[in-house]
Amino acid sequence: MKEPAAAAIRTVSHDLPVSPEFEAFMAGGWAASPLPGDLRLPVADLAAGRRAKLSALFPGERLIVPAGELKVRSNDCDHRFRPHSAYAWLTGLTGEEQAGHVLVLEPDGLHRHEAVLYVRPRSPRVGEEFYRDRRYGEFWVGRRPDLAEAERMTGIRCAHLDARAELPPGRDAAQDAELAAALSELRLVKDAWEVGQLQLAVDHTVAGFEDVVRALPRALAHPRGERWIEGVFGLRARAEGNGTGYETIAASGAHACVLHWIRNDGRLNPGELLLLDAGVETDTLYTADVTRTLPLSGRFSPVQRQVYELVLAAQEAGMAAVKPGASFRDFHRACMQVIAEGLAEWGVLGSAEGDFHRRYTLCSSGHMLGLDVHDCARARAEAYLDGVLEDGQVLTVEPGLYLQPDDETLPAELRGIGVRIEDDLVVTADGARLMSGALPRTPDAIEAWMGELRES
Repeated sequence: MKEPAAAAIRTVSHDLPVSPEFEAFMAGGWAASPLPGDLRLPVADLAAGRRAKLSALFPGERLIVPAGELKVRSNDCDHRFRPHSAYAWLTGLTGEEQAGHVLVLEPDGLHRHEAVLYVRPRSPRVGEEFYRDRRYGEFWVGRRPDLAEAERMTGIRCAHLDARAELPPGRDAAQDAELAAALSELRLVKDAWEVGQLQLAVDHTVAGFEDVVRALPRALAHPRGERWIEGVFGLRARAEGNGTGYETIAASGAHACVLHWIRNDGRLNPGELLLLDAGVETDTLYTADVTRTLPLSGRFSPVQRQVYELVLAAQEAGMAAVKPGASFRDFHRACMQVIAEGLAEWGVLGSAEGDFHRRYTLCSSGHMLGLDVHDCARARAEAYLDGVLEDGQVLTVEPGLYLQPDDETLPAELRGIGVRIEDDLVVTADGARLMSGALPRTPDAIEAWMGELRES
């Protein structure tokens, strides 16, 4: 095999030139610095089992699963990197240093595969990369494992990334729809370790919501209180995990009627509601996804409580429909039946028949949850949307009412109110377990919880 080609050093316009004498000085005097301890990832054996399941679906075919590439945010600054979920699931590797890496399952001629991981090893202490390369240099972005260390971490044979250029083509998960679907469908049912990681994500998220309630007095005083809320939750997410699993939605007042309000630039009004949709992502990249709608004054007004209680009743009906053997769509149908009947009782709809309630609900009432907030999204409809629930699946139930401020089909007192209640559930052998039950859901419990936190 050829020696890896020397990559171009990533420098910028304001970097100073380096003299030959300085380059020679930098090349010597470095002690050995191996990574300490037992490097094997706790999930390495599980990841091997996952690769075996994928191998069985594609005998004799070369399978390529990239971690993904760095993307420029502005000029010479990259976005923070997160490896593709399929790559993380198959290797157990989740760090920012995985940019550009590729997992290849090589067919061995016996209807099995050998896994080979093509990685960029640590910067050698010769040449300029380790101290000059702003994108990959060890002194700029930190230590990467060498090839032997990467093998010890994963149990996968590792090769230099440059050697991958010599491989023949194969099925690439970034481009092959069938392979992408298989990778999504294999992740539909979570093992016990994954459920534990998701529960950890939920527990940290609960702590983040508590932080937000304690911070409300300062947020209410700030001209961009929504952004203050976003920052408070983001602090918890970065302190306890990898960060947020998705952009936090901190939507006050009529902003709550925008499903994915992430501008978060509004002021908080004590007489309005705050819809907070946020989730902590663990270091292993599993994310929670929880929403609570909170009265910024600490007390629901009568009309706010009216809307909230209808959404809560819809969620209760939806959660009751989550059980093994049920259609995935059953919980959404149960949520929407309650919403439609409630809107008809209010006189907003003439009857609960038809799909006219969708003007006020807009979207589905939940989705699979895991490494991605909208997990397993490449799965075929027959395996997911039109499939049945199984023990070990994790999903959200999140009905909402979004009563637009300019909707003349609504009474004036209802306009501009947005309410969503979202919880995470794991399907069990005899039903489902509420993972996010540590956060209160009823109006009375929310008011009491907010009062206690503000006094603490």
